[in-house]
Amino acid sequence: MQKTMKTIGVIGRVSNPGVKETLKTLIDYLHHLDKKTLVDAETAAALKDNSLATLPREQLGKSCDLVIVVGGDGSLLNATHTLVHDEVPVLGVNRGSLGFLTDIHPTELTKVKAILDGDFILEKRFLLTASIELHGKSLNSQSGPGIALNEFALIPDANPHMMEFEVYIDNQFVSSQRSDGLIIATPTGSTAYALSGGGPILHPQLDAMVLVSMFPHTLSVRPIVLNGNQKIRIIITPNNTTSPRLACDGQTYVNTPPGSHITIKKNAKQLHLVHPQDYDYYETLRSKLHWGKKLQYTE
Repeated sequence: MQKTMKTIGVIGRVSNPGVKETLKTLIDYLHHLDKKTLVDAETAAALKDNSLATLPREQLGKSCDLVIVVGGDGSLLNATHTLVHDEVPVLGVNRGSLGFLTDIHPTELTKVKAILDGDFILEKRFLLTASIELHGKSLNSQSGPGIALNEFALIPDANPHMMEFEVYIDNQFVSSQRSDGLIIATPTGSTAYALSGGGPILHPQLDAMVLVSMFPHTLSVRPIVLNGNQKIRIIITPNNTTSPRLACDGQTYVNTPPGSHITIKKNAKQLHLVHPQDYDYYETLRSKLHWGKKLQYTE
């Protein structure tokens, strides 16, 4: 049994169908449980309820024992980028299409009570950070590259085409590539963009990351799994005639002109992800990826 949670933050993407109804039900339920409830200011404005106690999202992590995100995995990703600096526990209520990260169904809000009473599973998911330099000068900005929960992806500019780059791991040369790009994913992100690119599924508790090339010109190039503490360096060669982009969780982008050096490594912060006690990772894989169910037979 872990400590009870008294102050609860709430975030939701109200434009998503069904989220508004679930948000209202959740907030009423938290009030019924006599929990201090602080609603993200942007969420509260969309709900048009002046009676709600609100805080800017940037302050929720410092003021709450738990933050509940209502929406899909994209909503939780978006919230993570703000909340991760305070490492506040985050719980997802799924109103999206997949729900690898948001695993409480809207009809199962009674599970929230057990979590608030300290009966839950806490997972610490590691994050990636990136820095970009060109001729010794930093190209990082306030909008990016940021901290990635799922992946960093090196992708073309507006027009799809092959790019050329070199990959180094812990300062050892690995390969030069001509491809449509490269995905560097965490175990959390291994079931996202990297999976669609043919990458392996990594269990969330692994201290590892995976590199997945996107449509490489050399067909023998295959995904490679690395130790989570290794450092990846990507050099955008001068032979490129356009500037690829480095995408962070598909939400922010930074141009990487020819000659750029991109360094990607584990971030010191972690996402503290909360699950109910009946959480089953393999059931999530079965239900979301439509794997075969357990056979029924008699011995």
